[in-house]
Amino acid sequence: MPRVAVIAGRAHAVRYAHELGVDVVLVHEPDMYEDFFAARCERVVHASTTDTSAILEVLAPLHRERPFDRVLSTTDLGTVPAAEVAEALGIPGNPAEAARILKDKARVREVLAEHGLDPVAFARVTGAEELIEFAASITGPVVAKPIDASGSVGVHVIHSRQDAELAWKALREAGHTQAVAEEFLDGPLVTVEAFSAAGRHVTLGVTEETINDFYVETGITAPSRVPGDYDAEIRRLTTDLLDAIGIVEGPSHTEFVVTPRGPRILESHCRMAGVGIPEMIRRAYGVDENLLFLGGSLGLVDLPERAPEPVGGAAIRFFTPPEGRIVSVDGLDELDPAITRIRRVRPDERLYGFPGLFEELTEAEVGVCVPLNPGDSTTAVRTGWDLRNGFVIASGADADEAVARCEHVLSTVRFTLA
Repeated sequence: MPRVAVIAGRAHAVRYAHELGVDVVLVHEPDMYEDFFAARCERVVHASTTDTSAILEVLAPLHRERPFDRVLSTTDLGTVPAAEVAEALGIPGNPAEAARILKDKARVREVLAEHGLDPVAFARVTGAEELIEFAASITGPVVAKPIDASGSVGVHVIHSRQDAELAWKALREAGHTQAVAEEFLDGPLVTVEAFSAAGRHVTLGVTEETINDFYVETGITAPSRVPGDYDAEIRRLTTDLLDAIGIVEGPSHTEFVVTPRGPRILESHCRMAGVGIPEMIRRAYGVDENLLFLGGSLGLVDLPERAPEPVGGAAIRFFTPPEGRIVSVDGLDELDPAITRIRRVRPDERLYGFPGLFEELTEAEVGVCVPLNPGDSTTAVRTGWDLRNGFVIASGADADEAVARCEHVLSTVRFTLA
């Protein structure tokens, strides 16, 4: 029976463990995972999920007793430790250096430039004056962001010297000593979800992102209605990027901005996407990334021969009410019960992330998750970690119908705040 170690993450990543006959050893922080997550695993061991040495300490003895076939992670902070542990134990997987490159946004830009893949002006900066100097060399606004953050954390748009000084002050106070500065890319955002096995890359689907004023994804739609004539170029750039970085297996999530000059790579990760994107791909393209996550690299699940065509539409939208204390959540009883399933989270339930709930809503044409109860406080959505007010997920004959179903729920469900 194959055996894998999974570092951190949520339950969706191991939902097929029993079906595939894969033994999973979960490495997680104490009290940071749901009971139903642990029930799908051979065992759970506790360690810091961002500390390679700590993970190696708990996994090495288990590997000697019965070797692991892979070390995997779906979290942004877990990709580098997973690759480093696998390399230390002699387990196949992505090179640790490739994982480290993808965790350094400036290094990714450098590799892209070396391979002539993406003409975006950028600089690695270590202080306010370097940021100001780069901004002065660019026509138009500049973006500065930490080299290793995710979830739209620490993103600053700079129009002036004062903006640059304030941005660097905020970055430094948040503990960052380096940032990547790059020209502002104007246009809609799309993502390409791909999976690789033995160095062969297949793009599984393309989504479009809806963002708020803080550049946080508050909605995803699949298939994307944005790329048009650029679809083939975006997919080709994705596989070229994976080759340039050195990714050989597993999921990847690559973000693009479709600018007036054509698509430009925003960033990439050697993991499955967050914010429900794997479920969007399953609904819209008929490919289950969770199944590939455990089974693709082990040869238990065949990678598609070519990029799949859409089989329908899918959308997710997150509730973004104002900040306040909830008095009531109304309107849920006005939704069509023939197609809608509603998941209310009890006050005594311990849930560590919405992806763990998708499984309960996968069979519903429209699924609504409301994790807040009277007395709870809503969260202002300033980073991806703030998407905690609930969501609606929907299927449709096409993307437009899925979006319309989500928008209907958003306009029907009402948060009354104190």
